[in-house]
Amino acid sequence: MKLVSWNVNGLRACVNKGFNDYFAQTDADIFCIQETKLQEGQINLEYGEDYHQFWNYAVKKGYSGTAVITKIKPLSVRYGMEEDQEPEGRIITLEFDAFYLVTVYTPNAKRDLSRLDYRLEWEDRFRSYLNQLDAQKPVVVCGDLNVAHHEIDIKNAKSNRNNSGFTQEERDKMTQLLESGFIDTFRHFYPDQTDAYTWWSNMPKVRERNVGWRIDYFLASSRLAPSLIDAQIDTHITGSDHCPIVLKMEDSTSEK
Repeated sequence: MKLVSWNVNGLRACVNKGFNDYFAQTDADIFCIQETKLQEGQINLEYGEDYHQFWNYAVKKGYSGTAVITKIKPLSVRYGMEEDQEPEGRIITLEFDAFYLVTVYTPNAKRDLSRLDYRLEWEDRFRSYLNQLDAQKPVVVCGDLNVAHHEIDIKNAKSNRNNSGFTQEERDKMTQLLESGFIDTFRHFYPDQTDAYTWWSNMPKVRERNVGWRIDYFLASSRLAPSLIDAQIDTHITGSDHCPIVLKMEDSTSEK
């Protein structure tokens, strides 16, 4: 079973830069998208009746937004956290027989850290939400979590310390989430791999020199560890300032 997650930083633009080619080539069972930056009716992706599409649009036009395109029909779908309207369209939860899938676009603390307090409060609510799901069945979480967890996850750790996405507070929230019962699947397989990044700034030559951050993740409930097969980062795929990430796991879902 193959799962893919990609922050496309504007799906309409990404479609013009090879999104559909990658979608066809990767042939994922579940494909999660963050930062769609569109409203209902602004795009029409025709992948046939084998796929089910779920979209969570932000109220603000051209901002945020998430989507899931899946071959496997979910038992249920939820938008936002439980009983919590998400006007920024950041979360979709799909329930399958053996696990929940949550795709998320975590709020950015902003360059001046003006949204850090909101971000930290949001992290607490999100962790609580995931733990509630995990009490019912295992959870797979994917998306742009907007934090480089450890120094190995960022090219220039020293110069970025206390910058948005690498503050100690944000990193501590990631630690708390993992300690509550989740695995960073990439580090599960590749604990010491350096220069493994998923996002690069748009400044000249930054991506070419691989001056990046690993801020996109597949997390999984710890008890799913025996079912995990591999995790990878498709750094060769362009079309966004993020690249896609992939999780392969044993197929324990219902029939497609």
